[in-house]
Amino acid sequence: MSTNFITNFLSTHEEGLISLGGKVITAGVIALVCALLLAVMKKIITKVEASKIGADKTVLPLLKVLAKYALIIIAIIMILGVFGVNTAGLVTVLGAAGVAIGLALKDTLSNIAAGVMLVLSHSYRNGDFIEFGSFMGTVREFDFFTTSLETPDGVFISAPNSSIWAAPLKNYSKNSKRRMDLTVGISYNDSIEVAFQTLQTVINTEKRFLKDPVPQIMVQSLGDRSVNITLRAWVESGVYWDAYWFQMKNIKEKIAEAGLSIPLPLMNVHIKDGSSQK
Repeated sequence: MSTNFITNFLSTHEEGLISLGGKVITAGVIALVCALLLAVMKKIITKVEASKIGADKTVLPLLKVLAKYALIIIAIIMILGVFGVNTAGLVTVLGAAGVAIGLALKDTLSNIAAGVMLVLSHSYRNGDFIEFGSFMGTVREFDFFTTSLETPDGVFISAPNSSIWAAPLKNYSKNSKRRMDLTVGISYNDSIEVAFQTLQTVINTEKRFLKDPVPQIMVQSLGDRSVNITLRAWVESGVYWDAYWFQMKNIKEKIAEAGLSIPLPLMNVHIKDGSSQK
C-alpha cells in the first residue's frame, strides 16, 4: 500500500519534484558561493591587517562585519527569488520594518552613524592616543557601536561612538610632530643671558629636537618671584614624552651647573593673637 502510494505520488508530482529539486540545488549553490566569497574576503582583509601596506587597521574590522551581513542579505534575497517569493514586496516590508526598528533603536543607530562618520573623517585609528570630554587613552578597538580605550595607567574604557562624535576630540598621534614648551624660572638676580646660553646648549645637544621649525628661547613672563623662561621646540610625536621627561630633569641640572637658582615658592603666614586683654 505504502509502496503504491509513493509510486503514485512520484508519478503524479514528478515535474514538480524535479523543479523543486532544481530550486533546492540552485539555492544550495548560491549559499555555497556566498560562503566561499565571505571566506575569501575575510582572508584578504586578514592578510591586509597583517601586512605593512599602510591600510587603516580601524576600518578593516568594520569591513569584515559589512561584508558578512551584506553577503548574507544578498544570499537570502537570491534564494527567496529562486523559490518564487516576491522579493520586491519583501524589500518593501523590510524597509518598513527597518523604519520601526530604527525608531526603537535610535540610540544604537546613532552610535552606528557616529562610527561611520568617525571612519570617514579619519578622526583616529587603532593605536592613536586621544582625548574627549574627561577621558583620554590609547585606542585599542573600534567597532560600529563603541570605541575601547586603554588609559596610561592601564584602565579599560568603553565609550559609545556617539559620545565621542558629539564632543571635541583631541588626537595626540594624528600629526607627525608636536611642539614642546619647557619653562623654568630663575631669580631676578640671575643673568638672563646666562640662562639663554644654558638652554641653547640644551638645544644643541638634544638630537630629538627638530631643526624645522627652529627651536626658540624666550622670556615667557615676569612672575612674582621669578623670571620665567621657555624653551620651545618641536619633536616627532612618537618621542614626545621621552624627550619631555628627560629634559625636565636635564634642564634643572643644567640650570644648577650654570650657577642659576630656581626660586622656591614662599608663603607669608601672619598669626594674630586674638586673646582679649583684661
